[in-house]
Amino acid sequence: MQPLIECVPNFSNGRDPAVYNRIADAIRGVAGVQVLDVSADADHNRTVITFVGGPDEVVEAAFRGIQTARDLIDLDQHRGEHPRIGATDVCPFVPVRGITTEGCVALARRLGKRVGEELGVAVYLYGAAATRADRENLSDIRKGQYELWKEEVATNPRRLPDFGPAEPRRWGATVIGARPFLIAYNLYLNSSDAQVAEDIAKAIRFSSGGLRYVQARGFLVEGLAQVSMNLTNFERTPIYRVQEMVRREADQRGLTITRAELVGLIPQKALLDAARWYLQIEPFHEEQVLELRLHSGQADAAEAASGPSFIDAVAAATPTPGGGSVAAQTGALAAGLAQMAAGLTVGRKRYADVAAEAGRVLDEADGLRRQLAAAIREDSAAFERVMAVAPRQDEGRGGHGPADGGGAGGGRRSAAAGGAPVS
Repeated sequence: MQPLIECVPNFSNGRDPAVYNRIADAIRGVAGVQVLDVSADADHNRTVITFVGGPDEVVEAAFRGIQTARDLIDLDQHRGEHPRIGATDVCPFVPVRGITTEGCVALARRLGKRVGEELGVAVYLYGAAATRADRENLSDIRKGQYELWKEEVATNPRRLPDFGPAEPRRWGATVIGARPFLIAYNLYLNSSDAQVAEDIAKAIRFSSGGLRYVQARGFLVEGLAQVSMNLTNFERTPIYRVQEMVRREADQRGLTITRAELVGLIPQKALLDAARWYLQIEPFHEEQVLELRLHSGQADAAEAASGPSFIDAVAAATPTPGGGSVAAQTGALAAGLAQMAAGLTVGRKRYADVAAEAGRVLDEADGLRRQLAAAIREDSAAFERVMAVAPRQDEGRGGHGPADGGGAGGGRRSAAAGGAPVS
């Protein structure tokens, strides 16, 4: 299966369609890349472009976007509410399918090196790709914004970029990295006081003692106080929990939330989790959503019609899927059974005394099932990558290689690969 990566670069122009549309067109010009969303914000003077594609395609598209932004955006002339350090302020890679976070880290470093060497842009690596602990958080790299960076980049050793020249340029610096899916979520209050929004942002953001996976700032946007947030792990800190904490902080100040705003895309699961929590539907399963049920049925039919079953694929005289994939499949089935049992328990009056525990098991089993299902593909993909570079000493020999005990389930290995374990 072809790996799929999401890339979400943020560009420091949200007021001139001629500029951000040229950047978007440069990205669209790469075959195999699909632009999913272009969100321009005039107050923040920032555009977020979301696109997906294979590894080589997203790197090339990101490079072209950064190149176009470098040519068109002058940070000396830039003004906006949102913190920024460069024309292309930040460019993260997000694993979607068939690739790990580590794989996205490799893409980030590959892109960073190319941008630094070919475009003369100072590049800092962040998130999972960070080369230093003090560069894991974007806000730490961006501290003081473009203006302070311009003053210090040539003289302060701590400002030395990972790639590119340590010189002040009008296009600033670019921060490139790898991270999980991030939800950009803003809440507006019935107030024109920006300080109120900042006070609430301080109360909820992790860096000042708030929620673990929340970054937040307060702004004045369109005459209203805005609590601007990045939710960096919506499964650990769900969107509804953030919403309610902001609501409570606002209520203590005699204010209310007037509306919410999404910047870019949001995973379906985040919305379903919010619906389940607010509507108090118990039990609730994704299969109860009409469109998801239809999609699931269509996907199952397509899979059945398109190729052999998993058991047939294991039995085939090919190295993959191997032991690791089989182990992951077995674990996924076990998690599915646990999920089924918990789902049949939650919401039944006769099991009311164990409802809380069953709900916890239901959520944990669902998460494990999804992780293990993904591991089936990841195990095979990892082995195939090894075999692609390993010398073949047994060409023409049919059958599977000897079983291996490495990794989660061992996987298969080839004598040609020197018996190296593959997980």
